[in-house]
Amino acid sequence: MGLRPTGRGWALGIAGVALVLLGVGLGTVDLVRIGTLTTLLTVGATVVVGILDPGRGRHRLLVARDAHPNPVHAGEQARVEVRITASDPAARVRLAGLRFAEQAATELSGGRPLRARVSRGPQQVTVSYAVDAARRGRWQLGPLVVTRSDPFGVARTSATLGDHAEVVVWPAVTALPTASDVLVGEPDRVALGARTPSTDDASLRDYREGDDLRRVHWRSSARRGALMVRSDERAGMRPVSVLLDLPAKLTALEWTISLAASMALAMLEGGHPVRLVGGRTGAPTPFHHGRSGPTARSALLDSTVDLESPRSAEEAEQHLLAAAHLLETSEAGGEILLAVLGPLGVHARAALAHLADTAQGWAVVRADGASPAHEREAQHTVLALQRAGWRACAVTPGEDVVACWLRLLGSAR
Repeated sequence: MGLRPTGRGWALGIAGVALVLLGVGLGTVDLVRIGTLTTLLTVGATVVVGILDPGRGRHRLLVARDAHPNPVHAGEQARVEVRITASDPAARVRLAGLRFAEQAATELSGGRPLRARVSRGPQQVTVSYAVDAARRGRWQLGPLVVTRSDPFGVARTSATLGDHAEVVVWPAVTALPTASDVLVGEPDRVALGARTPSTDDASLRDYREGDDLRRVHWRSSARRGALMVRSDERAGMRPVSVLLDLPAKLTALEWTISLAASMALAMLEGGHPVRLVGGRTGAPTPFHHGRSGPTARSALLDSTVDLESPRSAEEAEQHLLAAAHLLETSEAGGEILLAVLGPLGVHARAALAHLADTAQGWAVVRADGASPAHEREAQHTVLALQRAGWRACAVTPGEDVVACWLRLLGSAR
């Protein structure tokens, strides 16, 4: 970046100096004049280009960048618009004749140059182009690279304008059929009130994590010293926790997160409070309520953006055990627990088996077929979970998400 002569400029400058020296040596005035004009042309063009350098001086150009949609799902396309604006006459002079190049992360550009359309006006230039969101994450756009050269191609200056912008890429999701009627059996429906209004609309019960705070009865809560909620109008919709056991392999990681996110959205649209658990230790993920509409959907998907694969199988097991402990200590009794798991070790199987004592567990177990031993471990995990009271089935990373979901629901029969 910066001001520099082009190859033509270097050639003209060297030729000019050589002609001056030759003319002086031979005593030829014409050669000296030609050499002097050539040298002055090179120096003058370089000075003019330097004066009009868009990256220097008080009259800097303003850059604004928008991407729509942002966030975008993996596998989809976003349109980006970059506006370069001149706010005064001096800046408009700098804007004229500029060439533009936009920088983007490989996950957005595919490693190829971006094909942009440039629209020019007297005070503003607009650069628009499309990016393909290849993978979940947070990826940078910019800064904008601008280049100016003189009409003779003697000198060139380059500069970067504006700041970085960020495109957030959500995992790819698939619309799954809502399956509350399968996941919540009739005995549970009667006991927990799922989708069933209370017979006494004025009745109260203790607050459970996942309940809508708008249903808190503050007067009774103050009198009793504990939060009480009204149990009418679907207040008993069972909360759903989606448990993630993340693999180290990148392709399996993205498929796992896509499946888990699709499950979570299906339950959210069915009216259940939903949260994602796993993938990292720390504070519990809050429940998101379908009543919040698009906000809840966005919040769920946002919680998947920064998930990373574990560095080792030991770290993956530690994360899963921490998530199981979180579910056990957050009073998850009565929850629906959906899990996307890999083959589990002894400690992880024991921890998840214990969760089935208070929550209704449903799990898909990855069996990627990499080796017969891996397949046996996956099947052993499925059988162990089923013996503990889970509904479980084996799946293959990369297979159709809807088929996996229907197979899981079919395991109830």
